[in-house]
Parts: sequence; C-alpha cells; structure tokens
Amino acid sequence: MGESSVKTLETRTEASSPHVTESETRPGSQRALLPRLRAPRRPRIWFEILLIGVSYWTYSLIRNAVPEQKAAALANADWLWDLERTLGIAVEHSVNHAVNSVTWLIVGMNYYYATLHFVVTIGVLVWIYRFHPGRYAATRLVLFATTGVALLGYYFFPLAPPRLMNGQDFVDTVLVHHTWGSMASGNLKHMSNQYAAMPSMHIGWSLWCGLTIFAVASAPWAKILGLLYPVATLVVIVATANHFWLDAAGGMLCLAFGYTVSRAWYGSLPHRLPREPEAKDPHPATAALLNRFRRS
Repeated sequence: MGESSVKTLETRTEASSPHVTESETRPGSQRALLPRLRAPRRPRIWFEILLIGVSYWTYSLIRNAVPEQKAAALANADWLWDLERTLGIAVEHSVNHAVNSVTWLIVGMNYYYATLHFVVTIGVLVWIYRFHPGRYAATRLVLFATTGVALLGYYFFPLAPPRLMNGQDFVDTVLVHHTWGSMASGNLKHMSNQYAAMPSMHIGWSLWCGLTIFAVASAPWAKILGLLYPVATLVVIVATANHFWLDAAGGMLCLAFGYTVSRAWYGSLPHRLPREPEAKDPHPATAALLNRFRRS
C-alpha cells in the first residue's frame, strides 16, 4: 500500500507538472515581447507608403500650426546673427550676394533647394527598403525621430531666415529670379511657416542621406557622392538665404538625437544590423491586430 501510494503521488505530480511549467513561462513570454518588437522584419510596401504619407502630413500640419511669431522670430534672427559675428562665422551675406551674381548658378540652387530635399530622401528610403530590408526599419526610425524632435525647435525658437531679416540686405533668390522653388517664398509662402528656420531639416535630411549611403553602399563613388550631398546642401541653404550656419548645426543635433533613439531601440546602429531581416514571423502588433479582426 505504501509503495503504491507513493507511486500514485509521484505520477500525479509528474502529470500536473507541465501545467505548472506553462503558467510559469507566461511571464517569460510577455517579457520576450519587447525583443520581438525590436527584431527587424521585412517591411511591407503598402504599410510604408501609408506610414510615410501620414507621418509627413502630420509633421507639416504641426509645423505650420506653430504660431508664426514674427516679432520673436526677427529678434531671434538678430540675436543669432550677432552671435555668428562674435564667433567669426557670419559670412552668409557675402555668400548670398556672390552666388546671386551668377544667374545660372543661383537658379540651379533654387531648384536644388526645392526638389532634391524630397527626391533624394525618398530615393534613399526606397533603396534601403529594396536592397537592405533588415536595416530599413532602424534607418527609417532615425529619419522619423530627427524630424519629430525638430518640431520642438520650431515651437520654442521661432526664427526668421536671413532673407526676411530687417536691414541686412539679403537677397531672396526665388523672388529675384522668379524661379519656382521654396514654399517659403513667392506665391507658396502662405502654405508654410515662414519662421521655422531652426533647425534646418534640409541639413538633417541630407546628412541622414549622406551617412546612410556612405555606411551601406559598396561602391567608392557612391560613398563619395553620399558625403558630398550634405556639403552641397549646406552651401545651397546659405547661398539662397534660407538658413544661417547655426541652423545647420541645429539640424545635425536633431540627427544625432535620431541615431540615439534608433540605437537605443534596436541595440545597434542601422548599418550594423543584418542586411536581411532575421525575423520571418509577422510583427507582434500586426499579428494582434489580425487576430482581433478574425475574432470579430
């Protein structure tokens, strides 16, 4: 009797042990959710187009909703101009007038300012999506975080661009040469906040493009072009009197923040992640959403 009771008790204990183990692993599975969320997955084209479109629309809406504080923006421009003079870097006026004297060059820069800001950025996103899908999400997060934090600068530090300053004789090159271009000049000026010059997202985005190309491209000529692109953009934003040098510094700080956010989330810089995504299963958030639709 005693031996059979012991065996029966052991059998019951062994039979019930899998249920105990399963309940104990549930918290572990919940803790494992965060690494699953962070794991790079192959991006979906429809989702990316929707996400980028909605994000840019939201960014433009918030940026243009920031009060256009003309008096404060002009005062901040005067203060920044005096600071650059103190630092010995206030050469924007000379660059603006020198380049403006060469018509074909300044007209080309006007179109550069108006178009490449979007064309190159979208092109780099498409390139990473197509050929480096494992690095795409982290690279995109850098761009999104950079753009998002820039809104804080627009809100807390309204700044007039050099071309709108009083008494400094900067040339608004779009108006003078009648070129279609910046939404901050001419007939399109009412569609954009005129006093959101700090930080410069022309620099933030172009430097993001340049560093991404330099870090990921294999061809030496592509790496060189990648590094030259933000340098050329810096010259353009100054020559067209749309930004100060220090606006560019603000854009670089925003980009540094973007890389910090991406590295904190993915545990690595984008270019150090695998070229192909390791995770093959659906994203946990997507799976949860699909399950909810199936149940309904």
